[in-house]
Amino acid sequence: MGEQPLFTTKAHVFQIDPTTKRNWIPASKHAVTVSFFYDASRTVYRIISVGGTKAIINSTVTPNMTFTKTSQKFGQWADSRANTVYGLGFSSEQHLQQFSEQFKEVKEAARLMREKSQEKFELISPGLNIAPLQALSEDRHSPTTLLCVNGSGEEKLFRSKSADLELASKKEYVKKIPSEGSICETKMETELFSLRKSNAELVAALHEANSSIEQWKNQLAQYQQETHRLRDQATELEEQSGHTVSCENRTEDLFQSVDDMEALLKAKDEEINKLQGRKSDFQDLEEEREEINKRMQELEQRNFELEQQVQKAEQNLASSLEARQQAESEVRKVVEVLDVKIFDLTSLRQSLANFLDK
Repeated sequence: MGEQPLFTTKAHVFQIDPTTKRNWIPASKHAVTVSFFYDASRTVYRIISVGGTKAIINSTVTPNMTFTKTSQKFGQWADSRANTVYGLGFSSEQHLQQFSEQFKEVKEAARLMREKSQEKFELISPGLNIAPLQALSEDRHSPTTLLCVNGSGEEKLFRSKSADLELASKKEYVKKIPSEGSICETKMETELFSLRKSNAELVAALHEANSSIEQWKNQLAQYQQETHRLRDQATELEEQSGHTVSCENRTEDLFQSVDDMEALLKAKDEEINKLQGRKSDFQDLEEEREEINKRMQELEQRNFELEQQVQKAEQNLASSLEARQQAESEVRKVVEVLDVKIFDLTSLRQSLANFLDK
């Protein structure tokens, strides 16, 4: 049946710089047509835009893609197959919203088609695993076995596995592409990830420290009870035998161990306080990241407006140059006419002078 158009709009097309991964390169000088198409023969959705004689956008929509609105009139998405990031600048916020909603609908339709294909694979795969490997080797000439192994079920199984491998590779690649098209945001996301990881480690260490503190408190209580018991025993031994030296040594050792446990508890308390302070620093970094994201969006919007102003200035300059060239051509014509007139006057003057001389 071929491809069927689903939605069409106009926008300025940009692509991310493949070398720096931070600057936008205009793919079209003016707003071009951007359309969603559905290919019934291949059951895929595509975004296509043609500028002149070549396709500047040919992107297959997958369930893993995400269209991000970075400003009121600008949005972008990453295509791992094309190894690039596409950006679209619209004339109004309404056009951007319409394109975003259509992108979500097409993405959902692609997800449903993938789920249907996986359901078909699940229905086919049990039949492929019924016969064990030994039975297949013994009855390799059976037509039923050949049909099970070489039929359409195996082809669908291989297609599903290859699709899963391709999906996994796409996910890994999309994670490497900067979501905002700038190196600053990538660095911030890396720092945020490391801070989250360190925060999780700190929380785990905090829980371990809390559990260790409870254990140490229990041990301390046991040691204190043991100390009191030994003191009582020492008192009894002193009263009974008068051998106080050995009991005093044992009591001093127990007191020393109790003091060591208390010092260890204080050190753990200080460590817990430090961990809680680092957690508050992480919250401050999270707020700073949100402010940086807002600034980046404002700068992108300002950059887009400045680009439009530059284009208008270039158009005005071209029209001014053309008007100047026309004025210069007219001045040349007038100068030529004046030269002719001056020559005629000079000839007339010469004729009059000759006439008067006669």
